[in-house]
Amino acid sequence: MTMSDIDVQEGELRLIPGLDEEVAETLRILKASTSDPRPRLVDTTMLFAPRSGGVKRYLLSKKAWLEANRPSVAHTLVVPGAKHKAGADGIVQLHAAKLPFGDGYRWPSSVRRWGAWVASMNPAVIEAGDPYTPGQGALEAGQRAGCPVVGFCHSDPAGLAALHFGEWAKKPVEKRWAKLFSQFDRVVSPSRFIARRLEEAGVGGIVIRPLGVEVDTFRPDRRDRDWLLKKLGLGADARLLCFAGRPAKEKNVDVLIDAVQRLGAPYHLVLVGAGAGMPPEDRVISLPYEKDPKAVARIIASCDAFVHANDKEPFGLIVLEAMACGRPVVGVNAGGVAETVDSSVGQLAISADPADYAEAIEALFARDVEALGRAARVKMVEQFAWNRVFEDLSMLYGELSGRSEFVMPQEVAPLN
Repeated sequence: MTMSDIDVQEGELRLIPGLDEEVAETLRILKASTSDPRPRLVDTTMLFAPRSGGVKRYLLSKKAWLEANRPSVAHTLVVPGAKHKAGADGIVQLHAAKLPFGDGYRWPSSVRRWGAWVASMNPAVIEAGDPYTPGQGALEAGQRAGCPVVGFCHSDPAGLAALHFGEWAKKPVEKRWAKLFSQFDRVVSPSRFIARRLEEAGVGGIVIRPLGVEVDTFRPDRRDRDWLLKKLGLGADARLLCFAGRPAKEKNVDVLIDAVQRLGAPYHLVLVGAGAGMPPEDRVISLPYEKDPKAVARIIASCDAFVHANDKEPFGLIVLEAMACGRPVVGVNAGGVAETVDSSVGQLAISADPADYAEAIEALFARDVEALGRAARVKMVEQFAWNRVFEDLSMLYGELSGRSEFVMPQEVAPLN
């Protein structure tokens, strides 16, 4: 089966002779869904893999919230997958090749066909979660469907290009990034840090909407320190520092490791997923990636503090999740993390230098760690619960589409 089995004509997907059955079935399901009279929000991104982090959790949390709080709105999530598949859960997978060394991520090849698939779902609003093929396809779909398209800027591709390939790569990527995001009807930024980067690149129409946290999943009563100490083979005097995430270069996991080695006893660094493929390190314990958010919450809550050394983090959803677990955070005074972590809930290092970071860890433990953790939990519940985040986003969708269903829940007539 290949994407060439699909014919795109006048913005529509059409069945053609010899069409692969899985593609045909996916298309039939999608065409049937267009009979649903509710306005449809379509989210699309390639940042949705088996081991994805914050973007995936944001989208799944949004889907659950809309089902519970906006029954008069239909929601479809379009992401790359190993094959074409349209599930009853409203998640549509479109075949895309797996990226080499891409930790499970897939890259769709055709902007035109991706846009045609999205347009075929009869969207009232489209939200693109990346500037790659799905983001470009979302713009094409918006033109075909005659609906507004929101670009959610979850990352800084230019900064990542400079980090991975060198400063020479920054300007070309930034230019392409700015050109794409300037075409969206509105650009959502999760932090002032990313908003400034967009403005510097010449992008307008920006609204800042911080992400949120599932406070019922990530909560302090999941703490079981004795269980974790036994699992790790450590004594009660150990000070457990935790980081959970992908082993990506921008996460600065090497800074965390160096800082803990400098500190020595009784500090230990627990890496959840982030230590994959790394050689053994003194005072560093690597745990496998955890798919279950409750399992992640149990580990984080059972540690003493959460550590995050990325000084260019767009937002840092995992930081919010740690704070919701009642754990204080040691971050760096830069990037999106510095907008959610302050002295009332943790400690900020003056830079991502290992010596500065080690000093910040010691400064945290010179204070009342448990009191800081309690304050972190309160801050998350009051300011970052998903309900507040999605209410604000729904207002934006309603404003752009002119559909009141996004703003106020309405009675839904049963479908025949």
